[in-house]
Amino acid sequence: MNETIRSFEAAQVPIKLLLFIDKRPSSGEYAQRLRSHLKGLNQTHPFTLDVVDVSEQPYLVEHFKLVVTPALVKFSPGVQRVMTGSNIFSQIDEWWAHWQQEAIAAAELVQQGNLTTTDNGSVLDHGPLEHSVEVMKLSDEIFHLKQEKEDLEAQLQFKTRIVAMLAHDLRNPLTAASIAVDTLDMGYATKNHGEPRAKLSPELTTQLLRHAKTQIRAIDRMITDILQTAKGAGADLHMQPQELVFHDLCNDVLEAMCNKFETKAQKVFVDIPQDLPHIYVDEVQVKRVLSNLIDNAIKYTPPGGTVSIAALHRTTQKIQVVVTDTGPGIPRENREKIFEESFRLQRDQSKDGYGLGLALCKRIVRAHYGQIWVESSPGQGSQFYFTLPVYKP
Repeated sequence: MNETIRSFEAAQVPIKLLLFIDKRPSSGEYAQRLRSHLKGLNQTHPFTLDVVDVSEQPYLVEHFKLVVTPALVKFSPGVQRVMTGSNIFSQIDEWWAHWQQEAIAAAELVQQGNLTTTDNGSVLDHGPLEHSVEVMKLSDEIFHLKQEKEDLEAQLQFKTRIVAMLAHDLRNPLTAASIAVDTLDMGYATKNHGEPRAKLSPELTTQLLRHAKTQIRAIDRMITDILQTAKGAGADLHMQPQELVFHDLCNDVLEAMCNKFETKAQKVFVDIPQDLPHIYVDEVQVKRVLSNLIDNAIKYTPPGGTVSIAALHRTTQKIQVVVTDTGPGIPRENREKIFEESFRLQRDQSKDGYGLGLALCKRIVRAHYGQIWVESSPGQGSQFYFTLPVYKP
C-alpha cells in the first residue's frame, strides 16, 4: 500500500503555467505577486510557472494569439486556458480545483502507462502544443536564416557588380591623370645629349597639375565610396563635428571640381548669404555630400547648362542647402528610390558611377539629424535639398 502511494506521488503531475509580460518595470513586481499567490495554492497541488518576455519569444505570443499583457496561460496537463485582464488572480482561484482534477487524472494515466513524462515531470498529453511550439521555433529560425542567406547573396552580388564597375570607371580618371603626368614629364625631360627640352609654360604646368589632382581626387572619392558601401548600410559613420563656415566649405568643394565645369562649359551660380550662421558638422562627410550632389548635377546638366548652389537659414536649428541642375529631371515614381543603396535610373546605366552616392548622402545627412529630398520636373532639372545643424556656442 505504501509502495503504491510513493509510486503515485512520484508520478504526480504539476500544473504548468506561462506568464507573459512586457518590459514595463511593474511587470516584474506582478510576476512576484502571482508566484506568491500560486504558492498559497501549492499546498493542494504543485505547479511550475515560467515567465515569458513577449519581445523575446514572439512565436509563443502568436500561438496563443495574445494581444495584451500580462497574460497567464495554463497549458498542461489537460485543456489549455488563457487568462487576461485585471482579475487573473480570481480566475486562478476559480479554475484551480478543476486543474487539479486534470493533473490527478493525468498522473493516473501515467501510472497506467498511457502517458509519458519528460525529465521535468510534464506530461505529453498536450503534444500538439509542444509540437507546434517547437515547429514555430524552427520555422522562425529557418525564416531568419533564409533572410540572412538572401541578404548575404544580395550583398555578394552587389559587391561583384561594384568591382566590375570600379574596374571600368577608374579607367577614365586614371587615363586622364596619366596623360597629365606624362605631359609634365615630357616637358621637363632632357634630350639624348643632356640638353633640356623646351619647358612648358607656367600656365600650362599649373593647368596640368590641377587636372591631375582633380582626377586623383575623383579616384579617391570612388574608392572611399566603395569602401564605405562595402561595410554595409548598418555600418557606423565616424563623425567628428566642429564649428565651420558653410561658404568656405562649399568653395573648397567647387574649387576641386572646377575642371569638370570647364570641360562641359557649364556656369556655376552660388548664393550663400553673408549672415548665414555657422554649422556644426563633420567637414569630411559634408564635403562628400556636396561633392556627390554637385558631381551629379554636372553629370546630368548638358554642356553650356547651369548648376546652382544656394543656402538659407531655415530655422534657428537648421540651415537648408539646395543643389540645382538643368538636366532631364527625375520621374516622380523614382524620387524616393534614388536614395536607396545601388538604385540607378534606367537611363543612367551608361553613366559613370555606381548609384551609391545618393545613398551615402542620405546616411551622412541623417547622421547629422538632417533631412534630404529631391524636387524635380521632367525636362526641367532637379533640386536636391538637405539640412544641416546650426552651431550653438
